[in-house]
Amino acid sequence: QVQVGESGGGLVQAGGSLRLSCTVSGLTFDVYYMAWFRQAPGKDREGLSCITASVPTTYYPDSVKGRFAIARDNAKKKLYLQMNSLKPEGTAMYYCAASVACGSGPPPSVTSHAGTYWGQGTQVTVSS
Repeated sequence: QVQVGESGGGLVQAGGSLRLSCTVSGLTFDVYYMAWFRQAPGKDREGLSCITASVPTTYYPDSVKGRFAIARDNAKKKLYLQMNSLKPEGTAMYYCAASVACGSGPPPSVTSHAGTYWGQGTQVTVSS
């Protein structure tokens, strides 16, 4: 059984930083493309970052490029998202996803599909 679990969310002031972590079990982590998404109330889910498998390549949409950084530790089966210069519009539930498609674009993209594995999410609240 595949399990995906996020941690590291919380309340932060605008301009601050947070580091999210994701732990995956039940699948061969190092062959899967991984990603982070977020969804704010009443809004569509937004792909934030994507990282490929064997020779990791990363992709970011313009909305977070330069502020967010995705990384993976295949030995620990963990995925990370370092978020800097957070903005109030970044308040959302943040999700880790396994088995996604990363697109170089332009523009860069991250896409889920029917076979994507999702975590329960971790709440990030950015106060102004």
